[in-house]
Amino acid sequence: MEVKKICTLGAGTMGSQIAQLAATSGYEVSMYDIEDKFVQGGLNAIKKNLQRFFVEKEKLTQEEANKLLGKIKGTTDLKEAVKDVQVVIESIPENLGLKQRAFKELDELCPPETILASNTSSFKVGAIGSLVKRQDKTIGMHFFNPVGRMRLLEIIRADKTSDETFEVIKDLAVKMGRESITVKDSPAFVANRILHVMHLEAAKMLEDGIASVEDIDKACTLGLGHGVGPFTAVDMTNSMGIAVELGDYLAAELGERYRVSPMVRKKAEAGELGRAAGKGYYDYTQQQ
Repeated sequence: MEVKKICTLGAGTMGSQIAQLAATSGYEVSMYDIEDKFVQGGLNAIKKNLQRFFVEKEKLTQEEANKLLGKIKGTTDLKEAVKDVQVVIESIPENLGLKQRAFKELDELCPPETILASNTSSFKVGAIGSLVKRQDKTIGMHFFNPVGRMRLLEIIRADKTSDETFEVIKDLAVKMGRESITVKDSPAFVANRILHVMHLEAAKMLEDGIASVEDIDKACTLGLGHGVGPFTAVDMTNSMGIAVELGDYLAAELGERYRVSPMVRKKAEAGELGRAAGKGYYDYTQQQ
């Protein structure tokens, strides 16, 4: 199947970035969200990104950027959004029930050949697609934020994902300039599961007074060659709360060793979610 048109379900941080990537990769794009303010927010974010990272850096002319933006059609009409699309990439909030309902509705509205992909960062794809009839056409496409810089794409094969569906998505990844890895359907896949365990161990060392936040991060960057340390990674993505939810999910699926410590849970409950919140492991209030 030749992919010509892609629908991104969700116009938030990840949905809008994926829509931009699809457009810059040559595809027609429909970007759906439940309210017009979200759709417009996504379109505005794309416009700013094109201006800042392409036009101002002379990678595109203003005319070329406007043409790219014109390839992305925002809508609050789901039936219109999925018309004539070959692939839908779901990127709505990380809630299993919400994703299951969205996939069921997509299954009812999409053309029979349409592939339903999820950008979930944690849930098993088989669970997300459990209510659809086309389970051979369900698959995971886990992008990383920021999409423009992070080239990894985790392709997750559910038990019933067909070889044809997998090959279409693998080819799509190449055309989008992604480096893909193939992952058996499992909670949190590869990268996030490793990062979660690193965060757990780093938090335990902090609680035990073994080293400071700064020195634990420095050990990972200068000693292990990581781009950023685990505490900085959590703060950058504002994901203290997500770490708690992911830990609870992994604990239920894989065992108690994945549940976060009381310190991490306390920080999440206090709203210390990371950089965007002003405080996480580091204090950003003086930078605002």
